[in-house]
Amino acid sequence: MAHKKGVGSTDNGRDSKSKRLGVKLFGGQTAQAGNIIIRQRGTKYHPGENVYMGKDFTIHAKVDGKVSFRKSRLNRMFVSIDPVAENA
Repeated sequence: MAHKKGVGSTDNGRDSKSKRLGVKLFGGQTAQAGNIIIRQRGTKYHPGENVYMGKDFTIHAKVDGKVSFRKSRLNRMFVSIDPVAENA
């Protein structure tokens, strides 16, 4: 006779990889054109001036400048870039 009971495998033990979503550059930080400012699912943050949204809702900087956040009257959070003045 067996001295140990047969043990079945568990249904647990798996998890998906984290997607590293969230704000990458905060208000007041400097961004270069093309930098990722926010990685998100859906439009938690909306694009404002001098930024654009990629097809996966990632918000990128269009120009060099400082990142700024503002809330609209509809409680939407907008992300913008305040461009730095060029030294001419």
